[in-house]
Amino acid sequence: MARATGVQLGIGLGLPRPLATRLANLRTPERIQDFVNAIPWNHQHDGPTARSVVETLRAGTAHCVEAAFVAACGLWLAGQPPLLMDLGAARGDVDHVIALFRRGGCWGAISKSNSPFLRHRDPIYRTLRELAISFFPQYVKRRRKTLRSYSVAVDLRRYDPSLWVTHPGFCHELVDALTGSRHFPILPPGASQRLRPIDEIEARSNLLKEYP
Repeated sequence: MARATGVQLGIGLGLPRPLATRLANLRTPERIQDFVNAIPWNHQHDGPTARSVVETLRAGTAHCVEAAFVAACGLWLAGQPPLLMDLGAARGDVDHVIALFRRGGCWGAISKSNSPFLRHRDPIYRTLRELAISFFPQYVKRRRKTLRSYSVAVDLRRYDPSLWVTHPGFCHELVDALTGSRHFPILPPGASQRLRPIDEIEARSNLLKEYP
């Protein structure tokens, strides 16, 4: 019954039945993570993209925000709220978007990255701040640590599915909603000037790419 309900919800959101069935069959955050991991990385060779769920699955590639849309949709079909968080970066680096889930009162994250580090988080974090800080050590540009803020949990049920599930182009409204949501600082005042660069061995490991 739960699977049938998920498929019907997906169809109601605008997903074609085959896509609704694929996502509804995932059922758990771990299986959703495996699903988005298996999608090849979107290198955006033809310019920036922020594809909807349908367009991402049709294209067969995804970067972080596109995978986050897919993951949020999968969570919704599994009976969990479709929540996203924007991780804000310092000037010169780019934000990262993750899908949030809770288990036993603790937060976890579904996250797609082409590097080894900004990836899945098990649900062991008591607060969103704890979860966000777990990304800090390896959120880097070259050797500089660049994570600066994290957003509130953005509930995609507040937005028409046509803006992020079936939208045919760049999902500007949802990207603006994420970057424009309330953010909280990661660092105490003045700390950014005293951050130690990551070690050279860490910098070399960060050059690993899942999809070259």
